Amino acid sequence: MEVPPIITCHVLAVPYPARGHINALMNLCKLLIAKNKEILVTYVVTEEWAGFIGSEPRPANIRLATIPNVIASELTRSADHLGFMEDVMTKMEAPLEQLLDRLEPPPTIIVYDTFLFWVVGVGNRRSIPVASFWTMAASVFSVLHHHHLLEQKGHYPVNLSEMGEYRVNYIPGVSPTRLADLPLNDGSKRTHRIMELSKKGIECVSKAQYILLSSMYELEPEAIDVLKAKLSLPIYNVGPTIPHYNLGQHKTTINTNHSYLNWLDHQPNNSVLYISQGSFFSVSSAQIEEIAFGLRESGVRFLWIARQEASRLKEICGGDKGLVLGWCDQWKVLNHPAIGGFWTHCGWNSTKEGVFGGVPFLTLPIIMDQGLDSKMIVEDWKVGWRVKEDVRIDSLVRKDEIVKLLNKFMDLENDQVRDMRKRVKEYQHSCQREIAHGRSFQDINSFVREITKIVMK
Repeated sequence: MEVPPIITCHVLAVPYPARGHINALMNLCKLLIAKNKEILVTYVVTEEWAGFIGSEPRPANIRLATIPNVIASELTRSADHLGFMEDVMTKMEAPLEQLLDRLEPPPTIIVYDTFLFWVVGVGNRRSIPVASFWTMAASVFSVLHHHHLLEQKGHYPVNLSEMGEYRVNYIPGVSPTRLADLPLNDGSKRTHRIMELSKKGIECVSKAQYILLSSMYELEPEAIDVLKAKLSLPIYNVGPTIPHYNLGQHKTTINTNHSYLNWLDHQPNNSVLYISQGSFFSVSSAQIEEIAFGLRESGVRFLWIARQEASRLKEICGGDKGLVLGWCDQWKVLNHPAIGGFWTHCGWNSTKEGVFGGVPFLTLPIIMDQGLDSKMIVEDWKVGWRVKEDVRIDSLVRKDEIVKLLNKFMDLENDQVRDMRKRVKEYQHSCQREIAHGRSFQDINSFVREITKIVMK
């Protein structure tokens, strides 16, 4: 790809190789270019990921650069998640160094996913400023940054059956939280190692030059204030890094004429439950079946994205009430007037998209940060309900419970539901104001001004 004629800043973007992380950093890069057309972005992915995202629309100023497939395939990595993480932390650095040796023009700044702690060393050795991009909630950053407090007080690791309901109130910027809602808390050898790798990313942030938070002050004011007060390097809260700034601007671009959107067009407003449990981890097959039979018996209209289970679920709950698909454009779906609720695993990108879509949530978190995201949705913002209250990992939510929950949640005349819908609309509007002219708007503009002042080599 040709380099634009005038370049004032060259950003090397290095995402963690997973869909949610790649999407968030790509959206940030698009936002940087929307703010300044003289920014060039070189976006580094494996050859496999270049095949996945190469045809997706992006500005001409974003060029893909590849490193070899030195890590497990995206299609098989779930078989050994910890092994995949270990490979990401040890096998990608050398190919990135080789790419940097031949990259023209040399980068002005490296923006990297916080989990890739080794990128800080690459930048520092080459005297290239680095910005650490945190793709999860600021509250999760605070939990990991202050994780020593949990260890000191004997609250990590934890037996969830005995202590899962116990609430801790000493994590700065985080309201009282059940131990069950904190990340990687079971103390198994596998999760302990994942926690070690995650905390190493947090610890190496101190050697970066900037921190970028992918959040909204309207959603996490206390956590963001705490991090800005406690950390000694500049922190920019750059906003949600979802496709919000594209809404309404690309009506005729790729993937707009899908049959599911036509189906939604023929459904009453606020009548369809959108269900997505994420793109990688999933609940058990037994739980999936309970959900499917409950959904069928409830009679609620639905659009269910179930990548690995679509054919089986169509047999259980298919019919004229809903659709089961392997993929959809989630952003377009959540902003469709027919959608009345979002059943979600509570990944941070999905959480922000749901808020911006102005739809209430049913939460069923699975791993890592999702429990704390669910807690903020249900307890802090009060814009959703938990599907599962039992903190035991192996307990099932039964069909009859799901039927009762769905019928209440989708009842537009229910006073609790009306109040919840009103609150999420208020959050939607306040977040829209924040990115239009509030703190996130100011922070992203300040960061762009800062990086375009750096002299290119």
